[in-house]
Amino acid sequence: MNSKIKLYLGDCKERLKEIENNSIDLIFTSPPYADSRKNTYGGINPDYYVEWFMPIAGELYRILKPTGTFVLNIKERVVEGERHTYVLELILEMRKRGWFWTEEFIWHKKNCYPGKWPNRFRDSWERLIQFNKSKKFYMYQDNVMVPVGEWAKARLKKLSETDKLRDNSKVGSGFGKNISNWIGRDLAYPTNVIHLATECNNKNHSAAFPDSLPEWFIKLFTKEGDVVLDPFMGSGTTVIVANRMGRKAVGIEIVPEYYKIVTDSFISLQQTLFEESKNYVTNNVE
Repeated sequence: MNSKIKLYLGDCKERLKEIENNSIDLIFTSPPYADSRKNTYGGINPDYYVEWFMPIAGELYRILKPTGTFVLNIKERVVEGERHTYVLELILEMRKRGWFWTEEFIWHKKNCYPGKWPNRFRDSWERLIQFNKSKKFYMYQDNVMVPVGEWAKARLKKLSETDKLRDNSKVGSGFGKNISNWIGRDLAYPTNVIHLATECNNKNHSAAFPDSLPEWFIKLFTKEGDVVLDPFMGSGTTVIVANRMGRKAVGIEIVPEYYKIVTDSFISLQQTLFEESKNYVTNNVE
């Protein structure tokens, strides 16, 4: 196995104990949602979800660097016609135990199928909750800048010279306090709503997310050589993307079949890279 990849088979509550204190730069994960994927992970009753998750959160707190970030992808569950509060209860309990609830991102699933129930419509979004051990953490915002767009350029052109320099713009442009910072620029900082399509082939897993989701957060919160952990690895999207981006990847998975999928993927990748390097040397020898 690649020295930049470390994979564990087993319950993350136990395997996390093998990881050193303050050694992880980014935790990006999506644990089983309450009462979901019962056939695979057994399902956790929403009334006991916080109790189940807190020992894991304690280990994550121990191993995360003070400058690191924990991003938790999670979703409420509808129980008897109303949304259960276990996600909100989890946030409150995390705060009691020293975590800062720094930010919340929304993943808008652009290709979500339409649907209707007697009292609601189909969800097309999921939460990505950002927790930190400290209010001073590493964040590389320039890495996720987006094109300003023609509409914004046209809007900026129409601003008066006064509004271009105004600290608190009357036009409510949304470009920040000093609009002059954005005059003539092609890129702007994104919002906390991320518009990405869901994964279509599921990568042999019942709830795989697209590569672009962890990739966005890895860009935002880490630099090359940093350590990225997914304690609920599943089909390995986070660790595979992290490795591809030049980060050290750590993954934990309790289901042997999924663990094997990930290890086989890395073995296959190593073999491919070895063959490519061998061919390169052969073809470039004079």
